[in-house]
Amino acid sequence: MANITAAMVKELRDKTGAGMMDCKAALAETNGDIEAAVDWLRKKGLSKAAKKAGRVAAEGLIAVESAGRTAAIVEVNAETDFVARNDAFQAFAREAAKIALMGDGTVGGLEAAHFPGAQTTVRERLQELVATIGENMTLRRVAKLEVAKGVIASYVHNAVNEGLGKIGVLVALESAGDVTQLSALGRQIAMHIAALNPTAVDASGIDPQTVERESAILREKNAGKPDNVLGKIVESGLKSYYKEVTLLEQGFVHEPAKSVGQVLKEAEGRVGGPVKLVAFVRYALGEGIEKEETDFAAEVAAQSGVGKKLVQA
Repeated sequence: MANITAAMVKELRDKTGAGMMDCKAALAETNGDIEAAVDWLRKKGLSKAAKKAGRVAAEGLIAVESAGRTAAIVEVNAETDFVARNDAFQAFAREAAKIALMGDGTVGGLEAAHFPGAQTTVRERLQELVATIGENMTLRRVAKLEVAKGVIASYVHNAVNEGLGKIGVLVALESAGDVTQLSALGRQIAMHIAALNPTAVDASGIDPQTVERESAILREKNAGKPDNVLGKIVESGLKSYYKEVTLLEQGFVHEPAKSVGQVLKEAEGRVGGPVKLVAFVRYALGEGIEKEETDFAAEVAAQSGVGKKLVQA
């Protein structure tokens, strides 16, 4: 077996733009032959995929898969909304969510898992799609929720197909009560979460730095007041803030006069026992990704030479 050096890996990476580990694997498979390694990467779709990897991928799909007391949610990104309508892309997203049900809830674990019906991993299958469809794609994030007793309810907003859409929500309800009633309640709460986007289940889940920032704003807005008055203002202001951003204190979107916590308490009679909301996950497609703003009309004009003709005229 040839001795694969760092210089060889760098040379192959410069030629193809593929990842370092993929280049190393290609050289190992081809006994150090650079040109053969280039062909190996191209056959695997890794060379094409790497060349597209720098492009912003903020579209795509959120996929949700549930199995009663376990559920998973994944975000798979692409460059354009057109890809979200592609059957192969939808099939990949749906299968990735199913695989995530059995995984550890991490992107790395999901990428390394075997993709059913193929001699590839999930990551390799995605790279094949990149090469076939022609857009950069990423498996951006994944989450998994489980309860020992109760249900994991789910909801997909702007669904393009079963379990696939633009916003996905999972809600973990812990209870020994009636599963049918729990599922209906959980779906309503999941819809609420999709609409109002709470930050945490309750105040204990808010980042302490966020709380301090809110407190600082309140103190600055009320500077000059006596300390005892200022303290009460900050306390009252934080209570109002928690009602806005914590799930249990938000006004329930289906019954605004009641908080989500009150709705849960009232539901215990129908469910047949205590109900505890232990966790939730909400993914909105592309959130946090800085999208490049483009003027589509200007792009078309520039490519067709219309802009130049107008100037000359």
